[in-house]
Amino acid sequence: MLKFDNLILASSSEQRLSLLEQIGVIPGQVVSPDIDEVVLKKELPKVYSIRIAKEKGTKVRVLYPDKFILSADTVVCCGRRVLPKAETEEQALECIRLISGRRHRVYTTVCLYTPYNKLHCRNVMTIVKFKHLSMQEINSYIMSGQWKGKSGACSIQTSAGKFVLSINGSYSSVIGLPLYETYSILSQYFSI
Repeated sequence: MLKFDNLILASSSEQRLSLLEQIGVIPGQVVSPDIDEVVLKKELPKVYSIRIAKEKGTKVRVLYPDKFILSADTVVCCGRRVLPKAETEEQALECIRLISGRRHRVYTTVCLYTPYNKLHCRNVMTIVKFKHLSMQEINSYIMSGQWKGKSGACSIQTSAGKFVLSINGSYSSVIGLPLYETYSILSQYFSI
């Protein structure tokens, strides 16, 4: 694994850092961008994901204009409805009930800001289908707390993985970082 001192990961997600390590990349620094992640009125999920990923990168880029800034955002949606990053048991319960027995879409956008004023963005859409969950399964998952801070209260790399009937698209994208797209962008500037 290589540490890239001039690469900053603009994220507070441990999953994104772990996924980067899978492709042999350790950023020189991790900075948690503090931005307002409110969904704008009539904003579509894909557009929201792109906007938030760009805002995260922009926020950190202002502080480190001479570095490469990697940012990302993952959004879970049912129809056009963006599901929140669950912070309460009530939010988690509502999200899990919505995706139980249904297909839902997960959009992840990854962005790289370069010191040369160039921006690379890729958006990946993955369709995930959950089995129909019993109230016992839902309550057990809620009690685990694994949903906290997760988009749509969904954390398929934990015990919620047992509820997944199918994934059409990128598994790593659902966790928080599409590895193929991230590698493709980073390999233009770094020897990975």
